[in-house]
Amino acid sequence: MITVAALYKFTTFPDPALLRGPLLALCEQHAVRGTLLLATEGINGTIAGGRDGIDAVLAHIRALPGCGDLEWKESTARTMPFGKIKLRLKREIVTMGVPGTDPRNLVGSYVAPQDWNALISAPDVAVIDTRNDYEVSIGTFRGAVDPATTRFRDFPAWWVANKDRFHNKRIAMFCTGGIRCEKSTAFLKAQGVEEVYHLKGGILKYLEEVPEQDSLWEGGCFVFDERVAVGHGLETLPHELCRACRRPILPEDRARADFELGVQCHQCVDDYGPADRARFRERQRQIDLAHARGASHLGALGETGD
Repeated sequence: MITVAALYKFTTFPDPALLRGPLLALCEQHAVRGTLLLATEGINGTIAGGRDGIDAVLAHIRALPGCGDLEWKESTARTMPFGKIKLRLKREIVTMGVPGTDPRNLVGSYVAPQDWNALISAPDVAVIDTRNDYEVSIGTFRGAVDPATTRFRDFPAWWVANKDRFHNKRIAMFCTGGIRCEKSTAFLKAQGVEEVYHLKGGILKYLEEVPEQDSLWEGGCFVFDERVAVGHGLETLPHELCRACRRPILPEDRARADFELGVQCHQCVDDYGPADRARFRERQRQIDLAHARGASHLGALGETGD
């Protein structure tokens, strides 16, 4: 069984480039795969591997400056959900694009999963899903507001345009693992919103800890790896990825007339031109050839992130 660990930590890395080499070498030594992002504001990512390998990498990260209290969320996968290890240097470990938004200095109030239901059921609380539209499409909390953003950096503009809708409301926000809410709650606090809350550990922690019979979550939670979506107890759901648009689909969507494996689905049938379709078909051909040889093809595997 493969162990999957999702993690992030906002801390100060004066020169993240110096951290990349040793961390990458350790991941390669232990056959740990996934994606890790390093920036001056910290680290973010999801990794997968054997128990010993994951423990070694987590111990290394905890020894980095400011990471001694690192928290992470674990789940399991029957097969390796990543093709290789990617360790990237970024300006932000989650991109909001608003200078000065720093969860190390200002952030909303954390709410434990077991207290979340009571908060979002209160009549004076507005619940906002900070994830992207394709994530929200397969699952969200009952009654949550969907900003219908296609990327996280669109959230600040959405809030500015819609903030009057939430006058005299307490704001509760959530995301997959918690990192986007670190930035979004910091942004709202800087905008003058006094009572801002976010789900500690994100949807993944809620689905892990809150019994299904007590849950206010509806549908699946999109994850950025080959599992595609998980449900209560972090069980893998039957969703797949369209390899063209990277949006989730269900097995029955393959039967639609406009579906072509690796090339298009009903959600992106009008999004790409002939040149893109030709490129997608060639990529799918290479994937099929790799599978015929009993090998994996990196183009068949998903990205990770939050």
